[in-house]
Amino acid sequence: MPPENSLKDQRHPQQDRDRNTLNRLLREDPNELNLAELARLRIRYTGFPGSRDIQKDLDQLLEKWELTEDQLFEKTREIHATQKVYTVRTNKKEDWT
Repeated sequence: MPPENSLKDQRHPQQDRDRNTLNRLLREDPNELNLAELARLRIRYTGFPGSRDIQKDLDQLLEKWELTEDQLFEKTREIHATQKVYTVRTNKKEDWT
């Protein structure tokens, strides 16, 4: 049996920054960048054992934008295939977490 503390929800290390992004997405309409951000966050939090409030809001945003996860990923694949959504800033490290 796993230790008791491993059964508790975890806090994602990027949760504060992701919360700010998600709050912005909840206020805005879908566009190429916002769709890409939603897809990125869906991937990050899928299967993550915690951050339930973020996961709930990601579900809510899909519903608000009238998209399934499959539709979201299809749209963002098309976006990434035809244009650059993200630009790398030289004064910031890339976010691979």
